Amino acid sequence: MPPDPERLRETRAWFVRVDQDVRCAQLVLAAAPPVLTDALFHCQQATEKALKGFLVWHQCAFRKTHDLRELGIQCTDIDPSLKPLLLRAAPLSKYAGKFRYPGEEPDPTFEEAQTSLALAREVVEAILSRLPAEVRP
Repeated sequence: MPPDPERLRETRAWFVRVDQDVRCAQLVLAAAPPVLTDALFHCQQATEKALKGFLVWHQCAFRKTHDLRELGIQCTDIDPSLKPLLLRAAPLSKYAGKFRYPGEEPDPTFEEAQTSLALAREVVEAILSRLPAEVRP
């Protein structure tokens, strides 16, 4: 039996946004000079939306949160094999707000942003590999 078209559409909509966040992170990292704080924000957002897209596909409600640990727990309840990766990705949560406003935070490094982008991509691919191909943008 083919998947419900509405479920496919809704899940795919999350992954269109995921793709946009990954692309934004790549673009601002490639800028001269790179915009590291925005790259980190988009890495967190791509990861968050991938997890939420996974939960949408599995028809699991989630609260409005940027906490990747909380979302990761929900995802690993569905697929325990995701646990090691999602534990590694949970610290990306801090980038949802860490650099959004002026403060006393030290500036992030280019390496930090590159590592975060690689991790976000890894999460996105791991999640997508567990979903129907039709949800890919």
